[in-house]
Amino acid sequence: MSTPAPGPRPALREASPCAVDAAVRPSTRERLAVGLRAAVALLVLAALAWSTVQAVQDGVLAQHVSFFTNQSNLLFALLLVASVALPHRRRPPWWDDVRGAAAFYLMMTGIIYALLVAPLDELLRWDIGWTGIVLHRLAPIAALLDWLLAPRRRRPSAWRLPGWLAYPVAYLVLTWLRGGVTGWYPYDFLDPTVSSWPQVLATTAVVLIAFLVIAAAVHLLQGGLHRKEVPGRDPGPDLR
Repeated sequence: MSTPAPGPRPALREASPCAVDAAVRPSTRERLAVGLRAAVALLVLAALAWSTVQAVQDGVLAQHVSFFTNQSNLLFALLLVASVALPHRRRPPWWDDVRGAAAFYLMMTGIIYALLVAPLDELLRWDIGWTGIVLHRLAPIAALLDWLLAPRRRRPSAWRLPGWLAYPVAYLVLTWLRGGVTGWYPYDFLDPTVSSWPQVLATTAVVLIAFLVIAAAVHLLQGGLHRKEVPGRDPGPDLR
């Protein structure tokens, strides 16, 4: 019995050059996000550089780099620069975890500065110097908005919250060890010579509880303001 001859195969439909260009070309929203991240990164780095130069001139560079504010702002600025330079497909799997850590640390920076560090009459003032405005007010807000508006790309790792909390705890321990040797503490609420060890430990316990609550909130709110795609609409490949 002879087998029937196979019929003609359906022709493969090639994507038109216009469709490929549209998929590769970033959208207006993506270009705007890149531009804003670059601008914020430059502003934060400029504030850090300016304050570092002043610290060198005053002979307090070692104290300057010990502030949690400066360390968290540097991490945030470097991540912004990397996010501008690296397309999404080249970012490592742990990218969102580290980006969330920066947002979390800067949120705590702004909250602790407002509640425990800054004088009460300073909270509603804007004559605190441009570096103070950038590092204590603008950067925390920018980090929070970036975390809320950027979509969640990967499932969070199991170590996200413990990893986020490890750095503040290590910072706390190292600050006390260094202060015990040098007699200098970056913040008065960590300085037992300003009050007492019981007072310092009580304040620290409250701060650590706040860290845990804010960390959980930041984790849950990732991408909370990101605009979802319309159901049934093909968004095309993610080539960022």
